[in-house]
Amino acid sequence: MALTRQVITALANDGTDMLGTRNVAIKIVDESIVSGSLLTVESNHFCVLKSRGAVLQVYETGQYALVTPDKPIVGSIVQGFFGGTSPWVYEVIYINRSKLLVRSTGTATSAEMAEVSYVADYYIHVDTKDAALDLITHLPFNGRVIDTKEIADYAGPAIEQAINQVIQVTKLENINEHINELREGVKQHLTDFLRVFGIMLNDLKILILPKDERMRELISLQAIGLSPIEAVRYYLALRMAERGLASAPNAAAGMPFFVGNPQMALMRGEKE
Repeated sequence: MALTRQVITALANDGTDMLGTRNVAIKIVDESIVSGSLLTVESNHFCVLKSRGAVLQVYETGQYALVTPDKPIVGSIVQGFFGGTSPWVYEVIYINRSKLLVRSTGTATSAEMAEVSYVADYYIHVDTKDAALDLITHLPFNGRVIDTKEIADYAGPAIEQAINQVIQVTKLENINEHINELREGVKQHLTDFLRVFGIMLNDLKILILPKDERMRELISLQAIGLSPIEAVRYYLALRMAERGLASAPNAAAGMPFFVGNPQMALMRGEKE
C-alpha cells in the first residue's frame, strides 16, 4: 500500500532542481498522488497534471492542493478491491521555462562539393501554459525526461535544410560573406519548426568551417592577403618547419635550396 504523497515537487532531497539546465521536461508517476497532496511549482517551472492520458490542469508558480477524482462515493468497494490504493494513475509533468542552450551539428557541401561542418548554438524556452501543453502534446517522452539533446535531434533536419539552401550554391571561399543570410534563413526555419512544439527560439549563432583541416588552413592564409599559390607555398613551409627542415624558408619564398656552399652552386649554374 502506497503512503499518501504529501508534497510533489521538482526539487530533489538536497534542494537541487531536477530539471536543471539540460532537461526540458520531467514526468513523475506515483500512485500515492491523491486528493490533498500539495503540488509545488517553482518560479521557473510550469506543471501539468494528467490522468489516464487526459490533461486535468496546468499550473503556474505556487503551491496547490490537488483535487482529483480518486475518492468515489463507493469508497468501501475501492478499499476492498484495491487495498486502499486509488485505481487512478496520475502523471505530474514539470516543464522548464528557463532559457536552455541547445547545440546542433552537421555537415553540408559547397558549390564545389567541398564538405563543411557547421555548429548551431541557440537558446530556447517555453513561455506560456498553452506552450507547455503544446510541448507535451507534440513531443513524446522517451522514458521520463525530455532533454535538450532530444530537441537538437528533432530540430537537426530543419537546420540542415536551411543551411544547405545557401551553402550548396555558394563557393567555399565565399561562405563567410553570406553568413548573415545563412543565419536569418536558419532562424526563420527553426522558429517555425519549434513553434509547433510550443518552444520559443531566442538567440542563434552559426559557425561554418571547412571539414578538411588542410583546406581550413589554406583559406585562413588567403584571408590575410596571400594569393592561392602563395598560400600553398606558406602552408608547405609551415609543415616543413614543423619537421625541422632547413629548406622551409625557401619553400615559403618559392626559391630553390642548395645543399653545401650556395656560391659554388651558383657558379656551377653560371658556367653551364
